[in-house]
Amino acid sequence: MTNLFSTFDPCTGMLSINWLSMMIMTTMMPMKFWTMNNKMSLMIKMIMNMMIKEMKMLMKNKGSTLMLMSMFIFILMNNMMGLMPYIFTASSHLIFSLSMALPMWTSLMMYGWLKKTNNMFKHLIPTGTPLILIPFMIIIETISNLIRPGSLAVRLSANMIAGHLLMVLLGNNSTSMLMMTISMTVIIMLIMFETAVSMIQSYVFMTLSTLYSSEI
Repeated sequence: MTNLFSTFDPCTGMLSINWLSMMIMTTMMPMKFWTMNNKMSLMIKMIMNMMIKEMKMLMKNKGSTLMLMSMFIFILMNNMMGLMPYIFTASSHLIFSLSMALPMWTSLMMYGWLKKTNNMFKHLIPTGTPLILIPFMIIIETISNLIRPGSLAVRLSANMIAGHLLMVLLGNNSTSMLMMTISMTVIIMLIMFETAVSMIQSYVFMTLSTLYSSEI
């Protein structure tokens, strides 16, 4: 089992600098990439403009688009880096996803309960709830609010771990030429699927964060 989970171990190697892989992409990009327009930067700007328009439709409070877009680009960059061979997948660890979800959720809750207390109480009781069910609904809504950062973190990490484990299992079981050909075909399909999952998970993280902030 050591070989199976070795790709997720941040302490492998002599120097143990796997966590620095989170910033490899930004350090490799030259300054002209950020200052001059090129096809890659134009595509990124187009995607960001689409995301910002969608966030403005969902979000009541202005000013959070920069933070959410930065989280989207950062998660997408790490997810895509994790698909490369011999690169540590930082987004497969709960410490990575929880360090973004928990501070964001805590700050939103503190702002909501301190500045908009009545509005936060309204969300605990949905409209049309019978009087008998009001205590139970308050407990259920409170629990659902408390598990939101955990669900955000686990969703991202579990999806990144699952695809990597499938690729490792298929790569280790290729003994004959026929099995190797079949497994390589499946691995190529899995890589394409994992690429889509990497994009979707960063989008889901940003969209759910936007929906949580819109409830304040």
